[in-house]
Amino acid sequence: MWITPRRVLIMAHDLLATAAAVLTAFYFRFQGAELDQRIHNLEFLLPAFVVYAGVIYLWMGLAYSKWRFTSLPDFYKIARASLILSVSLLILDYVLVAPNLFGEYYFGKITIALYFILQIFYLSAARVVYRQYRDSRTRQKEKDATVSLVLGRAADAEVLLRAIESHAVKMISVAGILSPSLADRYHTVRGKMVLGGISDLERTVNDLRRQNTNVTQIILTPSALAPDANPESAFTVARKLGLTLRRMPSLEGRGERVGLAPLNVEDLLLRPTVQIDYQNLEKFIAGRSVAVTGGGGSIGSEICARVVAFRASRLLVLENSEPALHAVTERLLASAKDTKIEARIADIRDRARISSLLRAFKPDLVFHAAALKHVPILERDCAEAVKTNIFGSVNVADAAIESGAGAMVMISTDKAVEPVSVLGATKRFAEMYCQALDASRLSGAGHDLATRLIAVRFGNVLASNGSVVPKFRSQIEAGGPVTVTHPDMVRYFMTIREASDLVLVASNHALSALKSSIAVYVLNMGQQVKILDLAERLIRLSGFEPNVDIDIEFTGVRPGERLHEQVFAREEENADIGVNGVVAAKPVCPSLDQLRGWLAEFEAAVAHDEPSALFRVLRKAVPGFSE
Repeated sequence: MWITPRRVLIMAHDLLATAAAVLTAFYFRFQGAELDQRIHNLEFLLPAFVVYAGVIYLWMGLAYSKWRFTSLPDFYKIARASLILSVSLLILDYVLVAPNLFGEYYFGKITIALYFILQIFYLSAARVVYRQYRDSRTRQKEKDATVSLVLGRAADAEVLLRAIESHAVKMISVAGILSPSLADRYHTVRGKMVLGGISDLERTVNDLRRQNTNVTQIILTPSALAPDANPESAFTVARKLGLTLRRMPSLEGRGERVGLAPLNVEDLLLRPTVQIDYQNLEKFIAGRSVAVTGGGGSIGSEICARVVAFRASRLLVLENSEPALHAVTERLLASAKDTKIEARIADIRDRARISSLLRAFKPDLVFHAAALKHVPILERDCAEAVKTNIFGSVNVADAAIESGAGAMVMISTDKAVEPVSVLGATKRFAEMYCQALDASRLSGAGHDLATRLIAVRFGNVLASNGSVVPKFRSQIEAGGPVTVTHPDMVRYFMTIREASDLVLVASNHALSALKSSIAVYVLNMGQQVKILDLAERLIRLSGFEPNVDIDIEFTGVRPGERLHEQVFAREEENADIGVNGVVAAKPVCPSLDQLRGWLAEFEAAVAHDEPSALFRVLRKAVPGFSE
């Protein structure tokens, strides 16, 4: 409802302030006979001018602003409204009144200038006083607020301080700021002093404690997490002084808001993430129906979360683990405002079940994240890898086509490139099946449909199930040793959020280029990270010294592993598609008939429980597989 008691009171205040500004300006400017001459006419002019001012205030939206959050944009509105009213008085005085009624100026330039200044003052004063009153009450209520130091550049710190002032972040009292920028030092940001650099953390905390300001928490802004800011030093000092570490989230992605979260060591381990056009992603996802297999897993659950953040109309979450399905559904329901969530227990190995669910749901997009992914386990149980990663992927791809989906997007891995493991070989076969189906769509052979089938490859995801980071962290918490397979082992890494967003970016490109022959997309993983370096940095970020406080042991390369992962196979063509963070691969792919022949051989080998036959078919079907 537009008219509320609060808005009526605000409008009444502003109209009274307008009348007071006009009268005060007159009494300051005129005395004696000049004042008496004008007061009589003012009795008629003032009410009309106040009504006109009310129209201007409504147009400027002054009544919509909450006084509790009065800030520069509100003062800008007040200044604009006052200027419009002053110019209106000037026009009235110089064009209408002076030449036609009095023969002289009724207000005069000095009076109008006085009015302009007084109008701004009267409209602003009550707002400033009210905000100060509310802030003082809040400070009284939050005597037990956590005393914190903010680490990061002044611009980042200002965002957090504004959030604290507006009560979006509560129970935080900022004792000061430490900035990596020399230009910020010893200036104030919203009344808080920049006390030094990040390297001054220990000295600053001790100085404040001597002044009876007991700092118990460190808040790191995004700029404090940059490698050149040396965030490891903050970790070490925080552990030494018993300080809690929290972080502000990056504000680049949709759905993020100013707030605090526990600091994960993964936040400090990576290169800067790829810049993504989130508005374009929202246009792509908003209003669509989306299905996600493996929705309870690391990547699957994050894709679900991003789809909800980008306002999909409906989301079908498919998962064969009941606890995982329950957990992800609860998280999604807590944030889903525009998306209807449907969660179903289903195993992608069950062809009839998957087909039935997708036909009933009729998704626009299908993201296939369900897979078995642990390399050493799948080396021992090859048949299970074939059942899930090959048969399951075939089931999802065929069901997506039957349901009329616009696209089926398979989550693949860099291990599918010239694979040396069962995981890589089975994922590459699934890629080839999607490629072949997509190629038949273009050629018109076999079926007449518009479903795009693509695969998106990327490397290891930090903090995912089975990732080395959670493993290393638990080993560090247990006092060591941290186990690394080989001193020269390297891997590509990216965050779950970045990987999920780039999967959506690749999907958007695939659907915007329906006549394209690109069926395999590769995410830009940056430079490979040495696992040993990762382990050593993780130990230091935890406040210890490698091989002094926490030992590092080498356990040897496991079956199916190689020292260096590849992004493209030697015979693969690749091409820039003009999309930041995503590259197209053009691997050689057998025909759909050949693939279906090999599928029949896989089925026979599984039925007869013949692992050697499975390996024989994999070596025959997957180029470069050297198990």
